[in-house]
Amino acid sequence: MISKEPKVPILTTEQVEQLTKVVFLEPISPTSYDVIFVFAGTHPGHWEKTIEAYQLGLGKKVIVTGGVSPTGIKHPDWKDKTVPESKVIVSEMINAGIPKEHIDYETDSRHSLENVLNAKKLADFTNVKNMLFICKNHGAGRQYRTLAKNMSAEINYQPYGFDARYNDISVSRDNWMNTNIGRSRVFGEYLRIIHLGKIGHVLPLEEEIDGLDTSL
Repeated sequence: MISKEPKVPILTTEQVEQLTKVVFLEPISPTSYDVIFVFAGTHPGHWEKTIEAYQLGLGKKVIVTGGVSPTGIKHPDWKDKTVPESKVIVSEMINAGIPKEHIDYETDSRHSLENVLNAKKLADFTNVKNMLFICKNHGAGRQYRTLAKNMSAEINYQPYGFDARYNDISVSRDNWMNTNIGRSRVFGEYLRIIHLGKIGHVLPLEEEIDGLDTSL
């Protein structure tokens, strides 16, 4: 299992730029989507960005995933560790005025791959051409590759993320390289993309970044 906060080698400016592209993906201006896909999580950003996307008219059909993760560390504000993550996310969405009939959700998945596989059992994605997905910004690259590998490769996937905070330190596209926690979290995501690509869980990275040891 890849640590979420591995030891990070000294990074060159070029490696920082390449890691940013792989882990965060390229920034985009969202338009309109057939479905909003919500990856599981306990950070308030999972429902806050979903509510925001819906209210902006970026999509009217929402698929929410997430059971109870056996290993995930909960957000400090998460109240009940036994409640499936999707149930809390959906509750917040309904409280914000999103109609129940616009929401489908599953409560059994324990990690990102199961989020996608269980969602495929829940909904028909045959006619979906464009999908907006909600996740932490520094998880966008891995989540995109999870969708691209396990759902249709013909779908246009675009992230709509939020910056997570660890010990009150924000990890964003523009500042991750400036803190130990930021470098560690981003490098950990890169290592997971490499590892999961090799075992077939996500779309493999086309080319690894030169000079980075991924044997950790």
